[in-house]
Amino acid sequence: MAEPKLTADSIVKQFKANSVTHVVWLPDSETNFMYQELINEVSLEIIPICREGESMPISAGLWMGGKKPITMIQNTGMFEAGDSIRGWALDIDMPLVLMIGYRGWTRHGATGDSAARFTEPILHAWGINYYLIESDGDTDRITMAFEEAERLRRPVACLIGAEYE
Repeated sequence: MAEPKLTADSIVKQFKANSVTHVVWLPDSETNFMYQELINEVSLEIIPICREGESMPISAGLWMGGKKPITMIQNTGMFEAGDSIRGWALDIDMPLVLMIGYRGWTRHGATGDSAARFTEPILHAWGINYYLIESDGDTDRITMAFEEAERLRRPVACLIGAEYE
């Protein structure tokens, strides 16, 4: 049986369908497959960052300025950005979608990578709901995340847990 595949095109279509204006991003091993597609998409402005902690205040500034950002970081970067997520995204009730590269995730069973083991418990501790994206068939969950973020006025995550094409 073939493994499900996830393509950059299906994700970018969801960004466009949800009127995303900016992608605040530190490319990583789980999301760098989207790089070429994102830089070729003229409706999206890529905002590169050096550290994941920078992503929340930049996203907050864009949101306060009337834009619709999405933040893309790896799960290990989410750990590094914890205080920024708390102080910016959660404390100001920002309806932000976080695309989180789920390093270490495997749909085949236990993982030895502690990054994967800690990701969901940390999201639970922060009260951040999340959706798992493993294939093109799952990308409609990005729209669900946007709708939930707006309704709850808080961040919602999409975990990119896939082998990609």
